[in-house]
Amino acid sequence: MGQSRRDRLREQLIVDRAKSPASTVALVCARCVAELSVTGAGATVIGKHGQGEPGDKTPERGLVHATNPVSASLEGLQLTVGEGPCLDTFESGGPVLVADLAADGARWPAFTPGALALGAVAVFSFPLQIGVVRLGSLDLYRDVPGPLSRSEVTDALILADMATQGIVADLDGHDTADLSWLLDPHVEVHQAAGMVQVQLGVSTETALLRMRGHAFTHDVPLAEVARQVVARTLRLTEDEGRQ
Repeated sequence: MGQSRRDRLREQLIVDRAKSPASTVALVCARCVAELSVTGAGATVIGKHGQGEPGDKTPERGLVHATNPVSASLEGLQLTVGEGPCLDTFESGGPVLVADLAADGARWPAFTPGALALGAVAVFSFPLQIGVVRLGSLDLYRDVPGPLSRSEVTDALILADMATQGIVADLDGHDTADLSWLLDPHVEVHQAAGMVQVQLGVSTETALLRMRGHAFTHDVPLAEVARQVVARTLRLTEDEGRQ
């Protein structure tokens, strides 16, 4: 049964590719929306932790594709608050399935209010991995509560595997710890964190935490804080941005 489901989805992806020049990952995300009764889907690659200062736990991430602005915003929100289903599934290596965010708000106290405000009522994340090597996550959301059925979970795992194959093909020899090959909307965040690190004389992780705190306190996206820092219209002080 599992193989027949995989064959059907693979055949459907071939049909989709014949109709569109989009990447495999984009086609998989669109197929998730069509097959799994979800509102949106996105795929994110996550680099290794601690690439900078010792003890730096901040993952480097690149958004590969999102089917709509809400999916893209959910990925940005997780970067801002440092928690959410994408990060959990990457850490655990298994699916993260939350059928009703409002009922499970304690799990991600910073992420959940923002996600609900964006219109995401249920979230589901699946690891993108080859064996024990994790590359990122396939993230789905619904604008109404409700779990994925057993068959939908099975299809999501198959589609996550197909997305992984597409990402591996796109890597084409690149190190998965180096996300510069992606069109990464968060590149400016990393640039700004480096500037704050120098300005305040703190670690990279602390600089990013200061930026997250400022974004959260002022209710603006982390990307906007980064833009202001890089443009030198915002300079964080020793106290500002503390969480």
